[in-house]
Amino acid sequence: MITMDMECRPGCAVCCIYISISSALPGMPEGKPAGVRCVNLNNSNRCLIYGSPIYPAVCKNFTPSKQMCGSSDEEAMKYLQKLEEYTTPSR
Repeated sequence: MITMDMECRPGCAVCCIYISISSALPGMPEGKPAGVRCVNLNNSNRCLIYGSPIYPAVCKNFTPSKQMCGSSDEEAMKYLQKLEEYTTPSR
């Protein structure tokens, strides 16, 4: 069972690194490939544009879950890498 509406671990930002985003983002007009750090993260892994008018809808609508985030950044990374593998179209 997936539980929604959870608080992110402070400084995690795994979803801002390991998930691909096909739509344009501020500073990333071609989107963001999986495994590439979003340019909008600061050195503490906090989003510099969170809550601002330019914060992308794709980010705003992304909801973390306990299953996805696990209990550590490493667990989240493994889960999101698998999710990327399962959802990447075959070439």
